[in-house]
Amino acid sequence: MLKRFFSIVCINSKIHMMTNGEKKLQLYSCFISHPSFSVRIALNLKGLDYECKSINVFKGEQSRPEFLKISPMGFVPTLLDGDMVLAESFAIILYLDDKYPQHPLLPHDLKKRAINYQAANIISSTIQPTLRIPILAYIRDNVGPDERITWVHKHLGKGFAALEILLKDHAGKYATGDDICLVDVLLAPQIIGTLERYNFDISNYPLLSRLSESYKQVPAIRNALPENQPDFPKELKGANA
Repeated sequence: MLKRFFSIVCINSKIHMMTNGEKKLQLYSCFISHPSFSVRIALNLKGLDYECKSINVFKGEQSRPEFLKISPMGFVPTLLDGDMVLAESFAIILYLDDKYPQHPLLPHDLKKRAINYQAANIISSTIQPTLRIPILAYIRDNVGPDERITWVHKHLGKGFAALEILLKDHAGKYATGDDICLVDVLLAPQIIGTLERYNFDISNYPLLSRLSESYKQVPAIRNALPENQPDFPKELKGANA
């Protein structure tokens, strides 16, 4: 069913216009991609106007020569900011935070900043790579669909258990206090985007379960949800992806 959706070039009209005269940012994104979800959250938090260029990963558009010129690994998201081209969500988010200081994503407190880096690395280096669409598709096609779910539960559970321990003494309303920081930008998609899709029970992780409810109330996160993207398939509207 997902294979029927097509590429759309969209303008995100909900984001505030940039006032410094710079060329609009361009984000190559896919609705179902967790890293794309994270970058959309960061852009929304910072109130940045951007043009969204949707890449249909189910049609293999990420492997086309014209896209590989700007993203050599063929990954989404990829950000164009004038003559600056950046792939990899972690690098994009840190770049945005350095260049656009509104709503800083890293705390001034050195300890909280270090916890953000540690938790962000657990997500981007341990959890996220194991849940990439090509890996899950390979497991489904060569091992079996049930094994794909087992794989997701195993690696997501291991990462969530580590985050539950790491963040328990630092969390407030959000992961490391009462402000949304780097770890929240990376964590929200992993929680919101995975639980229903893979029938993952988060009740064993009470802190992450609480954070999930907090994230759902944040407009910048809600506007970045997969179902709120123009390339989200119409036939999936109102249904669980």
